[in-house]
Amino acid sequence: MKKDTLIIGFMLFALFFGAGNLIYPPTLGIEAGTSFWPAIIGFILTGVGLPVVAVAAVSFVSNDARELADHVHPLFGLIFTTVVYLAIGPFFGIPRASTVAFEMTVEPFTAGTSGLLFIFTTIFFIAVLLVSMNPSKLVDRIGQWLTPILLLALIVICIGGFLLLDQTAAGPPSADYATAPFFNGFAEGYLTMDAIAALAFGIIVVNAFKDRGISTRKGLMKATLKTGSVAGIALAVVYTSIGWIGTRMGDAGDFTNGGDILSSAAEGIFGSFGALILGLIVALACFSTSVGLVVACGQFFNKLTGISYRWIISVITIGSYVIANQGLNTIVGVSVPVLTFIYPIAIVLIILTFLHKFFGGYRTVYRGAILLTAIAALYDGLNEFGVNMPEIAAIMEKLPFSSIGLGWLFPAIIGGLIGYIFKNKTKASHAR
Repeated sequence: MKKDTLIIGFMLFALFFGAGNLIYPPTLGIEAGTSFWPAIIGFILTGVGLPVVAVAAVSFVSNDARELADHVHPLFGLIFTTVVYLAIGPFFGIPRASTVAFEMTVEPFTAGTSGLLFIFTTIFFIAVLLVSMNPSKLVDRIGQWLTPILLLALIVICIGGFLLLDQTAAGPPSADYATAPFFNGFAEGYLTMDAIAALAFGIIVVNAFKDRGISTRKGLMKATLKTGSVAGIALAVVYTSIGWIGTRMGDAGDFTNGGDILSSAAEGIFGSFGALILGLIVALACFSTSVGLVVACGQFFNKLTGISYRWIISVITIGSYVIANQGLNTIVGVSVPVLTFIYPIAIVLIILTFLHKFFGGYRTVYRGAILLTAIAALYDGLNEFGVNMPEIAAIMEKLPFSSIGLGWLFPAIIGGLIGYIFKNKTKASHAR
């Protein structure tokens, strides 16, 4: 069982570790400078802690994340979970992973050559579809093969950074990190949005342990927490290492994103060979994440509709392929507002799942917390779309933590308290 925990933990690490996770910590490192340690601790708390907790929360239910949302209302559970899977799957998550892989592995060596995105995504999605066809083999294919290669490449970059990168002292923190480094790191980790993906990946982990003979809720929860710890420790070490590399790049020039920082660092460490190592890391990270999302979406919609799993993942892969060829900027421009709306609701559902027994599982608590969270998150999402609402903005900006993107937190607490005060006499049907 220890071997299974380790292998499944490696699989979970690879599923979480997409290109977005690779480029956030170096940006944090270069901006936080001498305030790096409190900033990275805040980042790990939300960028690692929340996804691990979300995976454990899924182990509380029998089938999938829809049961968590059913505590609010079955119709809400159906709609919200469907939106989550579509968002992290064929609409945004999978296409974004493939286009990021292209832009960081192929485009730097072939700038200006037309038609390559089409060729790259064709090969990429054929490979994704083939690996996703048999989900029972996912643990072996990713946990035993892809993840060790990914980790080895990451270790090479990180050790090279520690030993070979010029030991330039960390620079002064930017304005945001100078005053509240922990909370800004906290907000950056929250923006990785892995907690949403965890709602999908959680059932893959649970099914992997069921295939190995664990069937009791207590046994699944214990095994899932151990696996989450393996993935969490690996993520925390990698985030800290590549974030630290970012602190050493402050004097190396101006960068547009974390990918530029890592590319420059890799070249500074290993020359042109560094670019190849970084390309391997990005390709493996994006590929494993895409496979995990295709499998998770396929299993969910198979249970929901009864349509053949293979037909569903074929449609998901083709849809992702079409959207990916619209380009990364188009995908990001639409996805950020939608995910900004979805993510707080997912976090509140996860937290309420763990507090379920403490407030008696009353539906009114779920409904009050989710309603006010959704209102605040809808404002944030519309704001990301560029919708100006000056009157509402004046109110929202007064909410605690609104300046760091957590303006929904206070409404969620108030909504939950109101729901508890006016709680129904009948507990939620899923109360335990």
